[in-house]
Amino acid sequence: MGLFRNSKKLFGNNISPACEYCEFGNRSSDNAMILCSKKGVVSPYYSCNKFVYMPTKRIPKRRPNLPQYTSDDFSL
Repeated sequence: MGLFRNSKKLFGNNISPACEYCEFGNRSSDNAMILCSKKGVVSPYYSCNKFVYMPTKRIPKRRPNLPQYTSDDFSL
């Protein structure tokens, strides 16, 4: 137990609790609410004392599209 105490967690050590990536929460069919086995229907950003982080439930943010440059952008 003490062996992994100081190890770095997936997505960093400063994870703010939210039911959308909790072990006990499941997304509803319309993806607007979370169906929690401990608290019932809750907001995705709600959290309670039963929060257990599950990194596989996180949905990564999309990378922004890179701007398209032309040769005129690099000429003086």
